[in-house]
Amino acid sequence: MLSGAPLAAAAPDPPLAAPDAAPATSALSDDQLMATMAAAAAPARAPSAQSTNALRTLAQRHQTAAFRLAWRMTGDHGDAEDLVQEAFARLWLQAPRWRAGDTGVRAFLQRVVTNLCIDRSRRRRPVTMAELPDRPDDAPGADALLEADERSRRIDACVRALPDRQRASIVLTYWEDMPNAAAAACMDMSVKGFESLLLRARTALRHNLAAAGLGLENAQ
Repeated sequence: MLSGAPLAAAAPDPPLAAPDAAPATSALSDDQLMATMAAAAAPARAPSAQSTNALRTLAQRHQTAAFRLAWRMTGDHGDAEDLVQEAFARLWLQAPRWRAGDTGVRAFLQRVVTNLCIDRSRRRRPVTMAELPDRPDDAPGADALLEADERSRRIDACVRALPDRQRASIVLTYWEDMPNAAAAACMDMSVKGFESLLLRARTALRHNLAAAGLGLENAQ
C-alpha cells in the first residue's frame, strides 16, 4: 500500500516568510482574525493597520502548509508561490462572508490551492510518460544519496504525469494525510466519488511507476 511522506522529496520552504505577527493579533484565533479583516475587505475601504496585521498573522500560521501543497501539486517553486499569493488574496476577499466555526482557514486554503493548481494544470500541456528522465544507472558503487534523490525525482515525475484530479487525490491523501471525507470536500466531490477517483489514481500511478522502472516498494 502506498504511504505518505516517502513518496517524494520534501517540499522547499516558502520563498518569502511572512513577517512576524503583531502582538495585538498573534493571540487571536483564526476566526477572530477573519472578523478583523472583514470590514477592511469591503471594496470602498482602505486596509487598516490592524486588518493588515491580521492577514500577516494568518500568513505566518498557514503559508508554509499552503505552499507545500501547491509545490507538491505543481512541482514548480514559482508557480507554487503565485498560487499561494492568489489563495491569500481570496481569503482576504472572503472575510466579509466568513462564518466562524465553519471549516476553518486551513481547510479553505487547501480547497482554494487545490482548485487553483488543477485550473493551472488544465491550461498547460500535460506531462507525458515519454518525458520522464531515463532510468538511472544501477552500477554498483553509485552514491546512495544521489540515487535516493534521483528516485524521489522520478517518483515526483510519475505523480505529475497523472491527470490533474487524480494527482490531486494522491497528494491530498498521501502527502497531506487527509481523510477521504476532508479530501472529497476539498475537491467538491462526494466521498464515494472521491474514493473512486483515488482508486483510479492509484492504479494509474502503479502503471507510471512500472513504466519508469520503479516498483511500489520505491513509493512505500
